[in-house]
Amino acid sequence: MKHFLFVSVAVGIFSGTSLNSKAQTNVNFLRSDFKGALKNSIKLIEGIELNQENVVNPESQKATVYIPAYVVEPDIVKATVTINAIEACSALQFKYAMLTNQDVESIKDLNLYSFIEEWWATRYRYGGTTKSGVDCSAYVGALLNEVYGFVVPRTAKAQYDVCEKIDKENLLEGDLVFFNTRGGVSHVGLYVGNGYFTHSSCSNGVTISKLEDNYYSKRFISGGRINQ
Repeated sequence: MKHFLFVSVAVGIFSGTSLNSKAQTNVNFLRSDFKGALKNSIKLIEGIELNQENVVNPESQKATVYIPAYVVEPDIVKATVTINAIEACSALQFKYAMLTNQDVESIKDLNLYSFIEEWWATRYRYGGTTKSGVDCSAYVGALLNEVYGFVVPRTAKAQYDVCEKIDKENLLEGDLVFFNTRGGVSHVGLYVGNGYFTHSSCSNGVTISKLEDNYYSKRFISGGRINQ
């Protein structure tokens, strides 16, 4: 049986007696058009359910969205957005706001998230450089080149050597994060904000993970910033 995560989304007050015509239009948007857009355009997110009956407490101005646990590593994810933000955002922004526990308004660099989406779930292959299989440093190198125009060395250790070293608390979107997974600098990802990073993992392929997950927090070496 699939397990589900709960995402709290602020969508205005769903009171049966106080909804005006504009609010009702927004509710219908959540229940139909937006759900369809998510299902048709975003991978691994077809299980999302958006409906008025999911309201937990009218005074809290929150509704519940159900998302399959396999979409992100098992943890409770919450995204707080206004009804207008939901209406204006793309399905891409909505998906990655949930995956990184951020407001939709925080997902601004669509080139970055479009790249991640394009490579999402590509399997890990040591030495691989294509969408048939890619390792961590090749994925990060391709991302840096396509999104930021940076050219970096091929391996995680060589990428580490050319970076300005950054403490974890000073990381910014686009910085690299390095780990010791099998001796020395042996794994690299790219920080996307709010404690999350994208990388090609041995177990899940291209995905998004949390720096504070037990496995990665124990193996974190340093952040790195490319200055070109």
